[in-house]
Amino acid sequence: MFYGTVVWDPWLIVAQILCFQCLYYLTLGVFMAILVGTRVSRMSLVYFFDYATVSGSTVSGWCVIASFILSSLTGAVYMPYLIERAKKCLDFSATLYIIHLFICIIYGGLPSSLTWWVVNGTGVAVMALLGEYLCIRRELREIPIARYRS
Repeated sequence: MFYGTVVWDPWLIVAQILCFQCLYYLTLGVFMAILVGTRVSRMSLVYFFDYATVSGSTVSGWCVIASFILSSLTGAVYMPYLIERAKKCLDFSATLYIIHLFICIIYGGLPSSLTWWVVNGTGVAVMALLGEYLCIRRELREIPIARYRS
């Protein structure tokens, strides 16, 4: 991909957002199944979208918090392959968490837990900063040039 020219492709952006959102929720589901699924009798969407489950007062609440943080770390690892540009990492991270906020509002109302806001704010920061770091490392790699000798 040549980065000198800027081409605005809305379909590509929408596809990247959808793919990134799906990968995030897939990863969150895997971590929830591993960490929370072993502690509760039945997994449901409550652990994904209800702010009351993000709590530091129970062991399952800490497992939910760990799942969200691990998912944001994994989301940052997806960025160099899906987003490719360091300057877009904050935009895609914020978009992912804004969509997550809207889904949470629809599912269980406006989050009133300070813990929920801290966990998701930390998730945005971790995903954006680590994603930018990984994208910059990928952008600054040397371009291999094959040298042929006769």
